[in-house]
Amino acid sequence: METAALIVVLVIALALFFDFTNGFHDTANAMATPIATGALKPKTAVLLAAVLNLVGAFLSTEVSKTISGGIIREDAIISAGADLFLSLIFAGLIGAITWNMLTWLLGLPSSSSHALFGGLIGATLVGAGLGAIDFGMVLSKIVLPALIAPVTAGLIAFAATKIAYSITRRYDSKPDGRDGFRWGQIFTSSLVALAHGTNDAQKTMGVITLALITIGWQSGVHHEPQLWVIVACAFTIALGTYLGGWRIIRTLGKGLTDVKPAQGFAAESSTAATILASSALGFALSTTQVASGSVIGSGLGRRGSTVRWRTAGRIGVGWLLTLPAAGAVGALAALLVVWLGNWGVVIDAVIAVLIILGLFMRSRRDAVTSANAMSDVAESGMAIELPDMPPPTRRQQRIQQAKAEAKARAEAREQVKAQAKKDAQAKAKKKAQAKANVKGAKSASSSKNSDANRNGDSE
Repeated sequence: METAALIVVLVIALALFFDFTNGFHDTANAMATPIATGALKPKTAVLLAAVLNLVGAFLSTEVSKTISGGIIREDAIISAGADLFLSLIFAGLIGAITWNMLTWLLGLPSSSSHALFGGLIGATLVGAGLGAIDFGMVLSKIVLPALIAPVTAGLIAFAATKIAYSITRRYDSKPDGRDGFRWGQIFTSSLVALAHGTNDAQKTMGVITLALITIGWQSGVHHEPQLWVIVACAFTIALGTYLGGWRIIRTLGKGLTDVKPAQGFAAESSTAATILASSALGFALSTTQVASGSVIGSGLGRRGSTVRWRTAGRIGVGWLLTLPAAGAVGALAALLVVWLGNWGVVIDAVIAVLIILGLFMRSRRDAVTSANAMSDVAESGMAIELPDMPPPTRRQQRIQQAKAEAKARAEAREQVKAQAKKDAQAKAKKKAQAKANVKGAKSASSSKNSDANRNGDSE
C-alpha cells in the first residue's frame, strides 16, 4: 500500500506537469490570431487566456468523467491490481508528456488531448491487454468527435465569414474598413480560452481521479473530481497558459491562411461554440484540431483568400502520428514496469526527467519569446499578417485627417499670401514702368520743342 501511495503521488505530480504543458502548448489556439491582428498585445493576451482557463476549469467536469470512468474498464483495473495499474497510468503520462514536449520544441500544433489518450491506451494495452480498453467509448467519445468536430467548426466558420463579409460589403474598397472586428476578437478569443479551460483541464482531473479511484482514495461509484483536484488542475493549466506557447504561435503565424480581423472573429466564434458544446456533452475534443478547422473554414469563406493545403497537410500528418507515437512511448514505459516492477517505475521517472530537461535545454539554443515570435510572424508574411505597428484606430485616423486638412489649409493660405505679394510686386513694377514711360515721353517732347525753336530762330 505504501508503494501504491508513492506511485499515486508520482502520478499526480506528472499529471499536473502534463496539465502545465497542455497550457502553454495550446495557448496559440485562442491567442495567435488576436495577437497577430493587433487586437491584443502578446503579454496581455496570454494573461487573459490564463485567467479564463482558470475560470473555465471550474465550469464543467463532464470530460473528466469520460477519462476517469469511460476509456478504461473498471474490472480491468481491479484485476490488474492497484500497484500495476497506477504504474501504467504513470507510463501513459510519460508518453503524453514526451510527445507534448517534442512537438512544442518543433513548434508543431499537435493535440495534447490525443497525446494523453494515446499514452494511456498504449500503456494499458501492454500492461492489461485489449480487454481493458472500452473501444466503444473510445470510438464514440474520442475518435468520432475528433473527425466530426474540425469539419463542423470549419463549416460554421465558413458560413460566419461569409455572413461577416456580406453585411460589411460597403467596406470592400477600404483596406481597414473592418477594423471594428478587432474588438469582437477580444471577446471571441476570450471565449475560446474559457472553452479550453472547460475541456482540456478536465482531462488531467480525470487522470488524477482515476488514480485516486484505483488506490481506493475515492469511491468508484462517483467519478466527480474532488475540489482540491479541480483547484490544482485549474491553477496549473493557467500557469502554463500564462507562460505562452510562443513556438506554436509562431508556427500558426506561418501556416494556414491570411487571417483578417473579420475572419479571426468568425473562426474564434466557431471554435468556442464547438468546444463548449462538446464539453457539455462530455466529448474530449482536441482544441488544436477544432481551432485549425475553424481557421481553414474562415480562409475558404473569404473571397480572395488562399488556404495553404500543404501546410494543413503537414499539420494533419502530425495529428495522425500523435495517438500512435504517444501510445508507443507509453507502451515502452509500461514494458519496463511489467518487466521490472517498481524498479521500472523508477527508471521511467529518471528517463522522463532526462527527456524533459534535454528538450528544455535544447529549446534554449533558439529561444522563442513574445519579443521575437511576433517579429518572425511579421517577416513570414504568410499566414497571419502582422504589421510592425497595428493600423491606426478610427479616432487616430480622424486626428490624422484633421491634421492633414489643417496643414492643407495653412499651405493654401501661404500660397494666397505668396501670390498676393507677387501680384503687388508686379503691379508696383508696372506702375514704375508707366511712370518711366511718361517721364520719357515728356523728355522727348521737350527735346522736340527745343529743336523746333532753334530751327525757327535760324530762319
